Amino acid sequence: MIRHLVLFKLNEGVERDDPSVVAGVAAFGTLGEQIPELRFWECGWNITDRPIAYDFAINSAVDDIDALKRYLEHPAHQAGVALWREFATWVIADYPF
Repeated sequence: MIRHLVLFKLNEGVERDDPSVVAGVAAFGTLGEQIPELRFWECGWNITDRPIAYDFAINSAVDDIDALKRYLEHPAHQAGVALWREFATWVIADYPF
């Protein structure tokens, strides 16, 4: 199995209740139901307020590298990424477990 972690940082001046952010969160919120390669899916807002903290996180798992590639290329994932590009930056980590 491969863990796929993503941490998002909202751009300067962008708030969680901005309509574009709400749409982005909604798009990612349903990916676990839409993409069969996802064996585990959760996402949510950071609950702490520290200068080094990111704002939003995705924690997911897939079977293998091929499944990760299919997930990343899936149209629903690509649509969500297109939304998030407008208001955030992010970092990722993919590792076997």
